[in-house]
Amino acid sequence: MLAKLFSVSLEGIDGRVCEVEVDISRGGFEKPLIVGLPDAAVKESVERVHSAIVNSGFKYPDTQSLVNLAPADVKKVGPAFDLPIALGMLACTGSLQSVSLKEFMIAGELALDGRVRPVNGALSMAMTAAENGFAKLIVPLENAEEAAVVQKVDVVGVASLAQAVGFLSGQLPIEPTTVDIESLFAVRSHYDVDFSDVKGQESVKRALIIAAAGAHNVMMIGPPGAGKTMLAERMATILPPLSLAESLETTRIYSSVGLLPKKTPLIATRPVRSPHHTASGPALVGGGSTPRPGELSLAHHGILFLDEFAEFQRNILEMIRQPLEDGAVTVSRAKGTITFPARFILIAAMNPCPCGYFGTDSRKCNCTPRQIERYIAKLSGPLLDRIDLHIEVPPVGYRKLRGKAEGPTSDQLRRQVAAARQMQAQRFAADHRKGKLTSNATMTHRQVENFCKLDEAGEMFLKQAMAEFALSARAHDKILKVARTIADLAGSEAVAGEHVSEAIGYRKLDRKF
Repeated sequence: MLAKLFSVSLEGIDGRVCEVEVDISRGGFEKPLIVGLPDAAVKESVERVHSAIVNSGFKYPDTQSLVNLAPADVKKVGPAFDLPIALGMLACTGSLQSVSLKEFMIAGELALDGRVRPVNGALSMAMTAAENGFAKLIVPLENAEEAAVVQKVDVVGVASLAQAVGFLSGQLPIEPTTVDIESLFAVRSHYDVDFSDVKGQESVKRALIIAAAGAHNVMMIGPPGAGKTMLAERMATILPPLSLAESLETTRIYSSVGLLPKKTPLIATRPVRSPHHTASGPALVGGGSTPRPGELSLAHHGILFLDEFAEFQRNILEMIRQPLEDGAVTVSRAKGTITFPARFILIAAMNPCPCGYFGTDSRKCNCTPRQIERYIAKLSGPLLDRIDLHIEVPPVGYRKLRGKAEGPTSDQLRRQVAAARQMQAQRFAADHRKGKLTSNATMTHRQVENFCKLDEAGEMFLKQAMAEFALSARAHDKILKVARTIADLAGSEAVAGEHVSEAIGYRKLDRKF
């Protein structure tokens, strides 16, 4: 007897409909066979399915069985096929009688006692079901709220194989899981830190506000203990709140790699990722034998904080150059390519020298000129060109450290940033070449020419900076983009000389090195 069900196979963070065909023959006692390019975890499902069926009180077929996962040329990864395979076998033996099997997309891992364990990528599965016309989805109970974020699909969470059989046979009614997205955002869109915690560093705060308003990348240079990490951790709190579309994109990335926190069906705050400087290329950018997102993608719509920037291996730092421009990571393999989204704000932090105290009065620097030169040489010119603002973070004096923090709160700064972003949204909405443009940092060269016209003073400042610092064409555009953001924060449609002058002041590495 033949049974057909539908499941979903994950390719990176995207889902693909997979047909599960189970055929129970009339004779033979050979071990069940799974075909259709399964990986090791899928092949091992034979043993899990056997024990789960028997321990749930059902009869396991005692004749030869064949499971085909179609399309056969797409690799099937993970244990999410356990539940549909088990239900297919029970349908073939008559233990499950249902006329609606083909209406459902089904996914779930089975324990040996018949419990249904959670799987990765439930949100992507629900989105795939909606995109392909499936109105119903069966997932593990622990994944139900996550999948129910997709409003177009009725999500049924099951805790066991027996419960799934009872529901599909009509003997056990289960109400679809519902999620109030507005309530989720209201409860979970709060940060544990605030910009008002930072004492002093007013010039650095100003630069970070500009970075947030235009989605610009930042390099902070300063001695140990100056507050670089503290500032970076609070950068996300002044960015505009996540939209539902941004939240879904970010959540599905975390879900696909099993990093979505328990009882958190939707990520409502902007992620902040801070990988260690010993991280490998695949860990940072993404990849592996079975491609999966790296730290760049986990920081999507958020902040990627790279502390001890000059301590990263140079070849690994060069890997992030293209994603900084494209907002995506493409992993190429012999069998094809997978693209992961990676639109983030980079905040890099580094010491001015190996010992960390070059140029400061607090402690004497013991580094030789050669050591400092070799330390800075780890950062290539093309990489620095892709970082919009280079700022110095000086040590905080005793009086400010012991004083009361009286700076503006994250809510107050967020309103400034939101007003600047609103100006950008209105400006780019009227531009027929905008594409997916959402911030000043992502403007093309042609858009820079259209939206960053300078007055006479601005032209003079820019011409002088280009000649004095030998800036590249990319650095030229970066200065204009930052100047445009400074003007937006001031509520000005025109980019004036003072805006250009301030933007040039944020190119510290071009001056010193």
